Amino acid sequence: MLPAAFLSRMERQLGDEYADFLRAYDRPLQKGLRLGRKAEGHSLSLPFGLSPVPWAENGFIYDPETRPGKHPYHEAGVYYLQEPSAMAPAAMLGARPGERVLDLCAAPGGKSTQIAAAMGDTGLLVANEIHPKRAKILSRNIERMGISNALVLNMHPRDLERQFPEFFDRIMVDAPCSGEGMFRKEEAAVNDWSEETVAMCAARQKEILRSAAAMLRPGGVLCYSTCTFAPAEDEGVMAWMLSEFSEFSPVEIEAPWFDPARPEWSEPKDERVRAGFRLWPHKLEGEGHFLMLLRKAGDGGENPPDPTIGLPMPRELDGFRKELEITLPEGRLIQFGQSICLVPPDCPDLRGLKVLRPGLELGTIKKGRFEPAHALALWLRSCGRTLDLPSDSDAVLRYLHGEVIPGAQNGWTLITVDRISLGWAKGSGGQMKNHFPKGIRWV
Repeated sequence: MLPAAFLSRMERQLGDEYADFLRAYDRPLQKGLRLGRKAEGHSLSLPFGLSPVPWAENGFIYDPETRPGKHPYHEAGVYYLQEPSAMAPAAMLGARPGERVLDLCAAPGGKSTQIAAAMGDTGLLVANEIHPKRAKILSRNIERMGISNALVLNMHPRDLERQFPEFFDRIMVDAPCSGEGMFRKEEAAVNDWSEETVAMCAARQKEILRSAAAMLRPGGVLCYSTCTFAPAEDEGVMAWMLSEFSEFSPVEIEAPWFDPARPEWSEPKDERVRAGFRLWPHKLEGEGHFLMLLRKAGDGGENPPDPTIGLPMPRELDGFRKELEITLPEGRLIQFGQSICLVPPDCPDLRGLKVLRPGLELGTIKKGRFEPAHALALWLRSCGRTLDLPSDSDAVLRYLHGEVIPGAQNGWTLITVDRISLGWAKGSGGQMKNHFPKGIRWV
């Protein structure tokens, strides 16, 4: 049962469209997936009845009768399961290779992984989440999608602001909101809704945007998005932003699939807010969303790389990569806890930051031997020693369950599924000891 106050407001807003809007709640949910970079160069037959999402490159709606989350390709990071409308903000942000990009409210990682795909494993992506449990999920999804240039943080935006003044070329603010656009798919959003929640969310969104404004370089672009219909959280917040920060102006973009924002629905009213977009569930195959792009005046010039010097290459790691013919991405080596990690060239000094994942985890050195990390396996596109398992084989299912599998290779071996990296095994005596992480094994 939808809240009466919500329905009353929607009827006032939509007028003649209100009946169509209500009928959308009886329509089956549209479920989507977005192919990641690991799908590139592979002719994959995806058995999910896919149809394209017009506003997102490599985005698709899949047949709800299929279960792509239970396919080996999901564990290999071939795709990310993402609601179709949720693909729009990162697509509109337009991140480019080599840039510095911040996803300020990043969990569970859909927009971060979409941004990373657009950046092509170059530049620096900072994916931040304030809630520790959600930040761990974010970190896991960054790893699963084979992303090497992401710094995953667990920080309050105000603390982040002090570390990154005018640092980023682009910032995504997918703000915590009242979740009205997700009422069809999340019962908790309905139960938690109230008019007081809408007001509380709007106040929080403004504070988050204050921090984002301070971290965006002159000339940079910010994308603000929500999954709510509430004007107070959408047009109202954007009107406040344009009034509070005179250096920001709307970015006009072409998005013929969406409706323009409605400045007349909010206080304060600002006609410039019409440059934003509303995504309506009765007008497209997706849920409710709002998004708007803003540009900060000025020209930030070139961002010089951080001068911090990394660790020398440990001989154990050097021997491992030579033996398996692995070429590592650009970056510098650091010690992070027990792990050796490769951080992107633009990565700042990590002191003062609460870091969950500093770039690409390579592995650890134990008793004079290098033991590779699962993250390294998922990042790899090629390796000198592999064992390929067909996606429809019993062998790949046994591997995902953590079982020993047969194999003639000796030593560390990259397990692939249809030639896409999946994890590590270590061969000896015709058997491959399974190194697929215990915490994510299929049960």
